Amino acid sequence: MKFIPHDYQKYAIDYIETKPISAVLLDMGLGKTVITLTALNDLLFDSFQIHKVLVIAPLRVARQTWSDEIGKWDHLSGLRYSIAVGTEKERLDALRAKADIYIINRENVQWMIDTIRFDFDMVVVDELSSFKNHQAKRFRSLMKVRPKVKRIVGLTGTPTANGLMDLWAEFRLLDMGERLGRFIGQYRTAYFKPDKMNGQIVYSYKPLPGAEKRIYEKISDITISMKATDHLKMPELVNTNHIVRLSEDERRKYDDMCEDLVLQLPGGEITAANAAALSGKLSQMANGAIYTDTQKVLSLHDRKLDALEDIIESMNGNPLLVAYWFRHDFDRISEMLHKLHIPFSRLDTEASIRRWNEGELPVALIHPASAGHGLNLQSGGSTLVWYGLTWSLELYQQTVARLWRQGQNAKTVVVQHIVTEDTIDERILKALQKKDTTQAALIEAVKANLRQ
Repeated sequence: MKFIPHDYQKYAIDYIETKPISAVLLDMGLGKTVITLTALNDLLFDSFQIHKVLVIAPLRVARQTWSDEIGKWDHLSGLRYSIAVGTEKERLDALRAKADIYIINRENVQWMIDTIRFDFDMVVVDELSSFKNHQAKRFRSLMKVRPKVKRIVGLTGTPTANGLMDLWAEFRLLDMGERLGRFIGQYRTAYFKPDKMNGQIVYSYKPLPGAEKRIYEKISDITISMKATDHLKMPELVNTNHIVRLSEDERRKYDDMCEDLVLQLPGGEITAANAAALSGKLSQMANGAIYTDTQKVLSLHDRKLDALEDIIESMNGNPLLVAYWFRHDFDRISEMLHKLHIPFSRLDTEASIRRWNEGELPVALIHPASAGHGLNLQSGGSTLVWYGLTWSLELYQQTVARLWRQGQNAKTVVVQHIVTEDTIDERILKALQKKDTTQAALIEAVKANLRQ
């Protein structure tokens, strides 16, 4: 296929080619892979500025997406690539093969750096936000060899999925600390102040007044950001909430369990360490079931199941994508669909994804963690229901973008959230809408929903 780039794609290609360091923040659907490959092709064979490229990507993307894009476009036919995934022998064979571009999944970055001689003069990090943790082994390993790299590109659509603190590690990797400081402590002192504390222990930070603007000014010379809605004719996105209400008895059970959770806390203090666990328990209860200490499932109510049944009926056979979070949610939804004799599948294999895209599934179930980069589902339907919500803005946006993207034939994409009234559901949804998925928001949400 002949590649005819849009103006914004031409701009991004030129940006990567002219900047030794670049952060390319592109919304889903803007073609970041073909943009990057086109720039790599020019740098390899036109200007001869690079000779050997390493692409680091999520596993599914590493295994399939980059090679698919190379095979798709005529102008990339001369690119030789090698995919280093699979067993250790398969990875080693791939890394020893003759190629221009070597593609590896991010989980194997440390192994690769510890195992082979690192002689790549350009690195592409597909999904830069996966290097937001400066204490992670993959980050530390890549930092060791970063001085050897002449050119580096960071690609992502969600650079601050959990707040501005994420940016330090991401840009430390790109420019080795030139813009936001070489040490995380410098960054915190310059742009943040302690928020939640217990004595000398700081659990969360909040930006100082004007910090966001100052940070963006610091990184602006190596960063471009583009939104899909600015450059593509996107379908209308409609967000709706389906509110369910607990009966008095169900509410009493929910409140009693909340109180039990509080009693289990050491000193009754909610910290960052236990907020996530408490949030998980509260989310389970809002969804209708909870795991006991022995991993048995205790059913509390069927309000969300009833709502989902109503939504499925209202679809009149049109395809519906359902996002779930907990395993018991999947089991309970599956049981309901079996009873209703409605064909469905979990989208976790190539075969199930193909069935969905070919219109063979009235209902498909998907976990947000498996709905990441490189998964195209827009051919199968245009309605998504969130049975259970996630705190992760990145996972939430990625899941929505499986349907709301270029190539979606429907004029409108509908995203419905089944929300249990007066539970943590409301807090999570509010945080997602405000794009405030920070630790502080999580702690406050838990506190607000624990009835003492």
